[in-house]
Parts: sequence; C-alpha cells; structure tokens
Amino acid sequence: MQVKQSFDNYAYIYKDVFDIIYIRQRGEKMNVKKHTIVLLFFASIVLGFTGAYAGGQLAKKGSFGQSADQNSNEKVIIDSPEHLSKVTQAYHLIKEHFLEDVEDEDLIEGAIQGMLESLDDPYSSYMDAEVMESFNEQIESSFEGIGAEVSSVDGIVTIIAPIKESPAEKAGLRPNDQIIKIDEKNVEGYDLNDAVDLIRGEKGTEVVLEILRPGVSEPFEVTVVRDEIPIETIHASIVEENDQKTGIIAITSFSETTAGDFMEALDDMESSQIDGLVIDVRGNPGGLLNSVEDILQAFVPKDLPYVQTEDQQGNKQPFYSDIDEKKDYPIAVLIDSGSASASEILAVALKEIGYEVIGETSHGKGTVQQAVPLGDGTTLKLTFYKWLSPKGTWIHEKGVEPTIEAQQPDYYYSHPIQTDEPLTVNQSGEAVENVQTILTGLGYDLQDDETGYFGEGTVDAVKAFQQAHELPVNGEIDARTAELIERELVEKIRAGEDDTQLEEAIKSLYN
Repeated sequence: MQVKQSFDNYAYIYKDVFDIIYIRQRGEKMNVKKHTIVLLFFASIVLGFTGAYAGGQLAKKGSFGQSADQNSNEKVIIDSPEHLSKVTQAYHLIKEHFLEDVEDEDLIEGAIQGMLESLDDPYSSYMDAEVMESFNEQIESSFEGIGAEVSSVDGIVTIIAPIKESPAEKAGLRPNDQIIKIDEKNVEGYDLNDAVDLIRGEKGTEVVLEILRPGVSEPFEVTVVRDEIPIETIHASIVEENDQKTGIIAITSFSETTAGDFMEALDDMESSQIDGLVIDVRGNPGGLLNSVEDILQAFVPKDLPYVQTEDQQGNKQPFYSDIDEKKDYPIAVLIDSGSASASEILAVALKEIGYEVIGETSHGKGTVQQAVPLGDGTTLKLTFYKWLSPKGTWIHEKGVEPTIEAQQPDYYYSHPIQTDEPLTVNQSGEAVENVQTILTGLGYDLQDDETGYFGEGTVDAVKAFQQAHELPVNGEIDARTAELIERELVEKIRAGEDDTQLEEAIKSLYN
C-alpha cells in the first residue's frame, strides 16, 4: 500500500490536493454486484481505514512525509458494526416499497454522505470516481480553473485564499469571502464537491460568483475568467538596503516540487551571503505535508520536533530533524488570514524556536485527513489526526498569532466596485466608501469629502482618473471606469507597493 500525505482542502478549483493522506490500493479489482455493495460498504470503510492506519504507521517509522508499502495480501479481520442490520433493512425497505425507482449507487452514496455530514467536519468528504480522476490528473501538473482554495464553513462555500496572480486574485476575491451563488444558482448548504464542480471549467470561460464579504452588508457579484493555473509555488528575490542583503522567499502553496525549489533558492541566497531571510506564506492555503516537512528540517534543530501528530486515543508522535543548530542569520515569517495548515505548521514551528512572525492571525486548521479508496474508484476522506506545534499547541480554529501585528493599507482590503447603476455625485453608502478607499490608495486626492459621501472632491478625483486613462470625463463611475480602477489597484498590490507587512518583517530582522 502506498501512502501520500498532504494538507488542506484544495477543493479542485485550486489544485485538487485535498488536505489528505492519499492511498492507492494495490491488488486485483473485485467484481461485486451492486446490491451486494450496500451490505458491504461499512466493512469496506473499516477495512480501508485499517489499511490506511497501518500504512500511516509504516510511514511514521521513516519520515512523516514519505510513502510506505504494505503487503497487499495481508488479511484484516473485520467485525461488522452491531447496528449494520438497520442500514440493510432501510436499504431493502426503500428498494421494495418506495414509490419511485432508486439507483443502488444513489442509496449507497447518500448513506455515506449522511454519515459524513453527521461528523460536522468540513474536511471529511466523499469523492466520486470523476473527482478522483481529476485529482490524479491535476496533482502533478497545471490545471484549468479560477485559482482559489475553498472550504465549507457552516455549510457555506468559503474562500480560504486565492493563489497569487490567479484569475481569482485578479478579480478581487479575498480570504473569507463567502460564495452564495454560482452563475445565479444558490449554493448555500451545497456539498462542497458539487459547488466546486460548478466553479471549475475550461480556460477562457466565465463564472459569475455572488460574494458576501465580512464587513460588507450587501452581496456583490464577481465575474472570473477561468485560465490555466501553473503549479509554480516559489518566488524568490534579494532586496539590498542599508548595506544589508535580505532574501525573500514567497511560498504560494506546498506542492511536490516546492521543497526542492525552496532549497535551491535558499542555497543561491546563502551563496550570495544574505544577512537575513523573510519567508512569506501569506495567502498560502497549504499543500503536501512532506513538502513543508522537508523545508522545516533545514531550520528546526533536532532538540525540538518540527511537528507532532495526535491520534484518536491521544497518542502523540513527534518528528525531528537531524540538524544541530539554527541558521546563523535572522529569519522572519509573514502570515495572514489566508495562511492555513501547512503554512501554519511552518509559521508556528519557526515562532516557537524564537523567530518573529509578522502580519495577521492565520486561518486555524490543525487536522490531518486520510483518503481511503472504497474499491470502485470512489474515495472517503476522513480526519484521522490533529497536528500539534513543536511545543504541543493545537492551533485549530484559533490560528497562529503573529509576534508582531501588522496590517496592510486600507486599499488592500477593498472589494470589487458594484456598478449596476453608475455611482455619481451626492450618493452615499458602502459602495462610495469603497471607491474612495481605492482612489486614495491609488494616490488621488478626495479633498475634504466626507467618508462614504460622493462629493465634489470625489468627482474631481474620478475625473482625474478618467482623463489619465483616456475615458469620457464625466466624474461618474460607470462599468468601464470601475473596471480600470480595479485593474490598476490589482496591479499596484501585485507589484508589492506599500507592503507595510513586508517592510515590518525586514525591519524586525535587524532590530
């Protein structure tokens, strides 16, 4: 049995890396009649879990992130649950007496979905054959979609983080945005997989999302043009200032190539004799566990585990590096609310060995999932473990708190401009306040206009913007003006202008 370990509910529109330990089952396929499957699916689940656990234990004997093999001929004795007969009875009652015909497969999948929903765990899910096929195709390559990682929070599809430079980011989507409708279809209470299927699509096609953003009273629509999302996870640079060379490595996710690319970038920086290092995991929703493991083993000395796991019985398993000392230069980590799971593993580990963590409190995901094949191409993903910090802290639903809190300028937190009707003079409200925040961030003077009121100062600022972009100069914010304002804002943010968090991180290295 081969085990692949990973983190975070990457929910297909990001990268289909589902926060799991992924297991491929060896051996021959079994031909089983459909009516028999419903009698066996409980046992299949138990058998799969047993194999998954054994595989996980074998993996732990080596490195937490490595795969392990298990003899496919090994037999496991299964005791059927005492009340399994109730499920069988319900199945037969439905098949024999329900008014309409029901497919066996629908009943089975409904039963599994029902059990998972009873867990009240957004990270446990059932993946059908089509979803798993997409997973296998996309985990090691680029993919087509909008480039955002999502989860289900209280039954609402919620964005954890858009990938940097993705269509989702360019369209202005932000962490914690709630997706209420997809192409006018209400998806509140939807199964996450079904909602994601609606969002995914071919490059060049559009999807319209209705978004409810915390702090904004009214939902608004965002149109995203799907594109090919490359799996490029490391962006490295060196900044020279005040005779100090600071290496900056931004990690957008933890994929199969991330650790190798990170170490290559780090080696180049150390050859250039950097004076300090900033590791930026803002907006990074996580990824493969062995990827963050390999990175941490280069930083956390062997006298303290870089991560621990805890199982259902409370048994803890620490994992150690083999290095003797920390790096001989200062390090800082950047986090925000879009930093989740594997990013939090990195951040809290470096925090607990004495490095500064700068930014905002992270997302707060402290669990590990395993995916167990059910023998027919479908897979059950279930939470098996907690992960704990080096000192044993569980950050689940709390997040990693920064040692130095730092906010970005207000315009970083603005939202797309709503222009069902043009915004014009003497209007007031949140939409006007949002536009004013953006215009101020772009360097336009609103004079003495009251916040949220479209006065003459705002009119003049809009006219100045329109003139600079060769638009009709009327002082109103119509669809075209709004589009160009948003585009300029995104370009400014992507260029890293006014990145006060990064500035604070660099300053912390040398104070």
